Amino acid sequence: MSTSLIGRPLPHESARLHVSGKAHYVDDLPQAAGTLHAAPGLSTIARGRIRSIDLSAVRAYPGVRAVLTAADIPGDNNCGPILHDDPILADGEIRFHGQPLFVVAAETRDIARQAARLAKIDYDAEPPILDMDAAIAAESWVLPPFSMQRGAVDAAFADAPHRLSGSAVLGGQEHFYLEGQISYAQPGDDGTLHVLCSTQHPTEMQQMVAHCLGWRAHRVSVECRRMGGAFGGKESQSAQWACLAALLAVNTGKPVKLRLDRDDDMVATGKRHPYRYQWESAFDDSGRLLGLKLEFASDCGYSADLSGPVNDRTICHIDNAYYLDALALKSLRCKTNRVSNTAFRGFGGPQGMFVIENVLDDIARHLGRDPLAIRRANFYDVEPGTRSTTPYGTLVEDNVAPALVAELERDCAYAARRAAIAKFNAGSPVLKRGIALTPIKFGISFNATHYNQAGALVHVYTDGSVLVSHGGTEMGQGLYTKIKQIVAHEFGLPFDDVRLSSTDTRRVANTSATAASSGTDLNGKAAQAACNNIKARLAAFVVELTNGAVAAADVQFVDGRVRAAGFDEAFADLVMRAYRARIQLWDAGFYKTPKIHFDPVTKLGRPFFYFAYGAACSEVAIDTLTGESRVLRVDILHDAGRSINPALDIGQIEGGFVQGMGWLTSEELWWRPDGKLMSHAPSTYKIPTASDLPDVFNVRLYDNANVEDSIHRSKAVGEPPFMLALSVYQALRDAVAAALPAGRPLQLDAPATPEAILRAISGGGS
Repeated sequence: MSTSLIGRPLPHESARLHVSGKAHYVDDLPQAAGTLHAAPGLSTIARGRIRSIDLSAVRAYPGVRAVLTAADIPGDNNCGPILHDDPILADGEIRFHGQPLFVVAAETRDIARQAARLAKIDYDAEPPILDMDAAIAAESWVLPPFSMQRGAVDAAFADAPHRLSGSAVLGGQEHFYLEGQISYAQPGDDGTLHVLCSTQHPTEMQQMVAHCLGWRAHRVSVECRRMGGAFGGKESQSAQWACLAALLAVNTGKPVKLRLDRDDDMVATGKRHPYRYQWESAFDDSGRLLGLKLEFASDCGYSADLSGPVNDRTICHIDNAYYLDALALKSLRCKTNRVSNTAFRGFGGPQGMFVIENVLDDIARHLGRDPLAIRRANFYDVEPGTRSTTPYGTLVEDNVAPALVAELERDCAYAARRAAIAKFNAGSPVLKRGIALTPIKFGISFNATHYNQAGALVHVYTDGSVLVSHGGTEMGQGLYTKIKQIVAHEFGLPFDDVRLSSTDTRRVANTSATAASSGTDLNGKAAQAACNNIKARLAAFVVELTNGAVAAADVQFVDGRVRAAGFDEAFADLVMRAYRARIQLWDAGFYKTPKIHFDPVTKLGRPFFYFAYGAACSEVAIDTLTGESRVLRVDILHDAGRSINPALDIGQIEGGFVQGMGWLTSEELWWRPDGKLMSHAPSTYKIPTASDLPDVFNVRLYDNANVEDSIHRSKAVGEPPFMLALSVYQALRDAVAAALPAGRPLQLDAPATPEAILRAISGGGS
C-alpha cells in the first residue's frame, strides 16, 4: 500500500533553517571581492522641480566610488510595470516626498548613506495633491475613470421599498516584510549581469534591468532562492532597486549591493491603495439588494504602477459572495503626490469586499435584523440559476458559501453568543461587545489572462534523486514545500529525495509573478507535467524490459519503486538502467490555466478559474472611554479544496487573518501636510503582535474538493484568508452600534483605531 505525500501536514522545507537563523537570504550570501554598497538620495519635497543639484560633496566623500543621476541611465529611465510613467531616478520633476533623485555606491553601506545626505538641492516647490478629495477636485488621474452598469438600475431604485445611502473611508497598508528591498548585482566577464534579488517576479526584474541598461534580456539573469516576506510589495516595486544596483554594477565594473534602510523602504515604496466610497442601496423588506449605485476612489499615488489591475479586481470583488442584480459603478483612479501604491495581498479584492459588507450591515441595522440573516438572503444561488451571474459576467458554479456559513454558524454557537452579547451590553455602560460572521468568495487567477502560465524543469539523476526548478518564488508561504510534495508523489519517492533549486531566469524563462494566490496552481501543474513526461519514458522502458508483457498505463511509481505485473524494481535502479539505455531523464513542463478570459475594456468574461470560499466569526470588545478594542475570539472555516499540505494552509489562514486584522484596526498611515510620511518605522506604524491574537482562535479546513481540475483538486490559500478579517471590523461596528443611541447613523472609519472608534461613538464620521 503506497503512502502519498499529498494531503500530509509536512513542515515547511526551510523551517529548521528559518528558526535556527541558517536560511540564506540575499544579504546573507558571501560577498564577492570588491563589492560596493549603494544608497539612494531622496527628495525632501512632495511636488515641484529640481532647480539645481550639487553632488560634489557626495562624490568627494571618502570611500564613495560612484554617484549616478537620471542622466547616467543609458536605456529607459522607467520602472513602471505597465505604463512608462515611473522613473527610476527623478528626471527633474519631483512627484512625491522621498522620491529617489540619485544613487551612491561606496565601500560600505554606512559611507554610502552618509554621503547621500551631503547633496545640496534647490527646488521650485509646487502645491502637492495629497488626498483623494483634492485629486477628484483637480481631476487628477493616473488612469481615466471607469464606469459600468449591469441591469436595470433606475427601475430597481424606482420600485424598491427601501433606500439607504452611505459612505466609508478605508486606509492603506504598509507591507512590512521582515526582509526589506534588496538586490545584489554581479557583473560577468562576458558583458553579462547576474542579479540576486528579493522579488516575486524575477522575469520582470530581468526585463526592467535590461531595459534600463539598453541590453537584450539574454545578458541579464535574476535569481531568488527565498524572500523574508513580500505580500505584493516585491511584485513590481523591487524593480527600481534592482535597476539601481545593476546600473552601478555596470558603471563601476564591481558587484553592488543595495539594501534599503527600513525607514527609507517605508518612505520610498508603495503600499495598499486607500479607498473612499459613496453608495446608494435599494432593497426589499427581507433585506435583499435590488440595486446598488457605487462610486469608489483609490489613491494610486504619483504613477499607475499596478493600479489598473488592482482597481479591476476591486470591481470583480464588489459582489463578494452576494448576487447583485442591478449595479451602477464608477471607479476613480486618483493621482496624488504620494508614493505609488501597488500590489498587496488580495490585490484590490479586500477593498471591494469591504464596501459590500458595509452596505449589507447598514441594511440590517435599518431593518432591525441580524446582519447574518441579511448576508444569507443575498447569497448567490447554490445551484446555477437566475441569481448566479456576477456583474462581470461569470457564472458561479461552485458556490459552497451557504453550506460553509451554516456549518460555521452552528459550530461556533453564533446565535447563542449573539444573544449573550446583547445581554452583556444591556448591563455594561462602558465596555461593549460585538460579533459578526462574514463570508468570502475570492476569485483565483490573474485578471491579466496571459500571466496564467508557468514552466518547470525536472531533472532525475542516476542515483534516483530529483532536482526541480520552476518559475515560482518562495516568500515563506511554502510553495517550495508543496512542489516537493507534488514531485515526490508523482515519482513515488520520499520527500527528501526531491530538492528545489533557486528560482532563476537562466533555468525557467518568461515566468509569471508569484502572486494572485496562483503559485502552487500554476507551478505545481507545470512540475507535474514535467514529471509525467519522464514517467512516460520510464514506463515505456519497463514495457521494453518486459518484452511487452505489461502495458505502460499499468506501470506504477510508489514507495520508491516502479511496479507492474511481474515487474518490481527500485526507482534508482531503474533510472540507472534507463540512463545506460540512453533514455532522457529530464524534461520541462508547461501549464496554462484553462477556461479563463477577460476583456479589460468592458470588464466582462471569466477572469477566474474557480473561487475560494471561507467564513469567519469574530467577537470583540471596546472601551467606550478610551476607544481601545480587543479581539476576544475568532472561529474560521476555510475552503482550501483538497489541501496539499494542511499545516501550511492553516498557517496561511492564521497569518492572513491577522495581517487583515492589522489593516482594519491598528495599521494607520499618516502624512504631514507637506507630504512627508511620518509612520515610517515600527515606532510609529503598528502591525499586530502576538499579544493582539485572540485568546480563542479556532481554524479548520472545510471538506470540499475543487470542482475544477486544479493540482490535486486543491485551492489557493495565499490571499483569500486575508478578507476573513472583515469579520473583525464588522464586529467592531456591532460593538460601536451598541454604544450609540437607537437610530443614530453608524460611521466607523478603517482602520478602526481607538481614535476612529471614539469618533464613531461621539457621532463624528470621516
